[in-house]
Amino acid sequence: MKIIDLEPAYYDTYFNCLEDWSDEMKEAGNHKSCWYQKYKEKGLRVKLALSDEGDVAGMIQYLPAEESVIEGEGLYFVMCIWVHGYKKGIGNYQGKGMGKALLIAAEKDAKERGAKGMVAWGLWLPFWMKASWFKKQGYKKADRDSMRLLVWKPFSMYANQPRWIRPKKDVTKNSGVVTVTAFINGWCPAQNVVFERARKASEQFGEKVVFGIIDTSDREVFMEWGISDGLFIDGKQVSYGPPLPYEKIMKKIALRVKKLPS
Repeated sequence: MKIIDLEPAYYDTYFNCLEDWSDEMKEAGNHKSCWYQKYKEKGLRVKLALSDEGDVAGMIQYLPAEESVIEGEGLYFVMCIWVHGYKKGIGNYQGKGMGKALLIAAEKDAKERGAKGMVAWGLWLPFWMKASWFKKQGYKKADRDSMRLLVWKPFSMYANQPRWIRPKKDVTKNSGVVTVTAFINGWCPAQNVVFERARKASEQFGEKVVFGIIDTSDREVFMEWGISDGLFIDGKQVSYGPPLPYEKIMKKIALRVKKLPS
């Protein structure tokens, strides 16, 4: 295993979160690439784990808390850490210590850049980005928002505990049409897939559906709403989690269209 900084030769793999073999990731468009180009100027850091065969088998991306989706000062925030866990592509590399090695490398880098601590997030549920895994790496609870747990590891006694930034405004709907509102930050291909599927589905209904885009890669816009990524139909959020299939999004919109006045 070898930990390196992101290099141009690995951009495509990184932009697809190591799943460049996946047809689903191809639906995500170029949002991750645009987000990266914007945020690398704002302190975004990316490290990759290379297998002995030279394949990119793991990644971690982190940036200053002041540019992230949390409230924090002088800290770095881990947007995600991921080790390839599928049989497809290069195969399953989880359980070999790559995640821990990536996190240690990121912490070292953050300390060298003067950070007062490292922040991450995890889920209570036993799958991707498990909060329990971070606790095993010495992180402690800082804040909780539903299933999402914010955890951190202070490097300095002067570090202040971070907090989630929560939704600040309600998403409204327009009268006489179905309103589909999509928040998109760009950092997560899975969320980008949902955005593209919702846009495509909305177009099928013509003037009966208004598709609104809220670009939260602009942090001022994010701070106005307190929502990074999300899909809302007539002001109600569609279930959050793995990307909804295109057919399900179509069905949800169609049900609302049927209720429009004739």
